[in-house]
Amino acid sequence: MVRFVHTGDWQLGMRRYFLPPEAQARYDAARLEAIRAIGRLAGEEGAAFVVVAGDVFESNLVDRQVLGRALEALRTFPVPVYLLPGNHDPLDPTSIYRSPSFTGRCPPGVRVLETTDPVLVPGLGETVEVVGVPWSTKRPSEDLVARACDGLAPPAGLRILVAHGAVDELSPDRDNPQAIRLAALERAIHEGLVHYVALGDRHSVTEVGSTGRVWYAGTPLVTDDDEVDPNHVLLVTLEDGRVATERRQVGSWRFLRQRFDLDGEEGVDRLEASLDAFTEKETSVVELELVGTLGLAAKARLDDLLEHYRDLFASLRVAEHRSDLAVLPDQADLDELGLVGFAAEALGELRARAAPGSPDAQTATDALGLLYRLARGRPAGTSTPGGDRR
Repeated sequence: MVRFVHTGDWQLGMRRYFLPPEAQARYDAARLEAIRAIGRLAGEEGAAFVVVAGDVFESNLVDRQVLGRALEALRTFPVPVYLLPGNHDPLDPTSIYRSPSFTGRCPPGVRVLETTDPVLVPGLGETVEVVGVPWSTKRPSEDLVARACDGLAPPAGLRILVAHGAVDELSPDRDNPQAIRLAALERAIHEGLVHYVALGDRHSVTEVGSTGRVWYAGTPLVTDDDEVDPNHVLLVTLEDGRVATERRQVGSWRFLRQRFDLDGEEGVDRLEASLDAFTEKETSVVELELVGTLGLAAKARLDDLLEHYRDLFASLRVAEHRSDLAVLPDQADLDELGLVGFAAEALGELRARAAPGSPDAQTATDALGLLYRLARGRPAGTSTPGGDRR
């Protein structure tokens, strides 16, 4: 029996454009903590080694601090760790794995899979070997995995294949020459050349094919809202010809997309209740899709609400390209504002431009909200800036 941890797509050094600096710093720290959690998991579960199936780093040009902290995290692992260069950090002339900063401080238990030559896992005799399929360029012209499998002879014991890339059966471009051919993988498994295939590139935990031996482990810390079951690694056990995989959580952040129908104050009430119910807001990234029609008072309240919760969430933003929110002042809005003169004329023009389908709808909507908030806050009996009293 052998047990090991399958992970991948650490992408250390990743920057999320929607995170403010303070949240980005916490996100970086959470990514390193997830790596340390993998090491602890390996020790607690009696894993013999850890394989990282590509994209350990976001690129070959990450900051020296990112690399240094990554190596310190790897130094805590109680078992050997095998790193595979992927499409983000290929083994090209600029490779981070060949830099003095990496080679000079790499912990002794960490090995980069630079070739497809089988590597025996220390401490297990000749019973377990790891075969990596490293990327040497960001754009290979062939299926690197099929080529590696063609050169394999049957192993004396168990063999783990570590690879990176999209499998043709899951890819929207199945004819891409660099796609991993599932048929070739399953043939290698049936012929006894490979006993488990640890894949990276897909950020969602995913079983591939029907053998139960080909898996993506996903990313240990979520990177986008379309990922399924992120924040996990796979604990893999090979015993008596059988394979068992267990998902283990190591990350804690959440990336979510939520749609709200906002029609009047009731819609804003529902949005506020939903945002208020969130736990661990400081590690939650939320993208909102807002649709519906609001009056000026409800829109002003919505703006205040979003401004408040942006300070509490790691990131809270409105997906403008997926939202369709119209602001149409009703008679109560107009009566409350009491605008006269130029201000009243501006309100009428903005109201017309904010109508659904207008090319200036979003700009006019924002301007209406601003006008309402300014007018609502002016002392009673005074004119709106830019207007006159008639």
